[in-house]
Amino acid sequence: MRRITSRHNPIVARFRTVARGETADLLLLDGVHLVLEAMAAGLPIRQAVFLADAADRPELQTLSARLQQLHVATVTAGAPVMHALSPVRSSSPVVAVADRPRGEAGHVYRDTPLAIVAVDVQDPGNLGAIVRVAEAGGATGVVATGASADPFGWKALRGSMGSALRLPIVSSPDGIAAIGEARRHFCRVIATVPRRGRSLFEVDLTGPVAVLIGGEGQGLTPSLVEAADERVTIPMQPPVESLNAAVTAALVVYEARRQRQKPRQE
Repeated sequence: MRRITSRHNPIVARFRTVARGETADLLLLDGVHLVLEAMAAGLPIRQAVFLADAADRPELQTLSARLQQLHVATVTAGAPVMHALSPVRSSSPVVAVADRPRGEAGHVYRDTPLAIVAVDVQDPGNLGAIVRVAEAGGATGVVATGASADPFGWKALRGSMGSALRLPIVSSPDGIAAIGEARRHFCRVIATVPRRGRSLFEVDLTGPVAVLIGGEGQGLTPSLVEAADERVTIPMQPPVESLNAAVTAALVVYEARRQRQKPRQE
């Protein structure tokens, strides 16, 4: 396996470009877990770099052999080069570049949709956590809209722990466009608000729904709240006035899951 020794190698430049989100069709996978998740999801791996000093670890040898069977270009690098390749503070023993998943609205709104619409969720860790809890709780997909972080950026990917590679995710230019798309798929649009909405535990979430989750700080804009079909509030004990976006998404998703799994009354 060829070894690269310079931080100025074109491979390093390519990986750094992908890490900055400057390539619309590629994403950066940092660590064995994410590389394996991408392979399991069927995403083509374009290139992988292994830490030379760790190349004899059994799990890395196995991963390297699998990548070579798939004809993926693999090289090794020393620690200084790996630090340049990976944006993570403590670099992993393997970093790879892969194709981004191609999400489609029809996949997000399949079956009886439970779509989570993240509006202006700018923190990539929060967005990744929303994607992870959406998959865990059985949501059909996530829509990232407005000023939301890139759901396939390296920080969001790490936050989702690979869920972003499996769960359907699409982007929308703004919240109004996302509402329009949800209604084209016959969804009731529910806005989460910190107060003066119906209690989450009183709202019917068994049918096709798209749930708007506002970003850090300001939450949903008044125009989006007004455009929704219903406003829902999570009961909170004073003096707490609001919850983290990912926590809000988790409570809504699992309340919907509870309702949808509840035996129907004859």
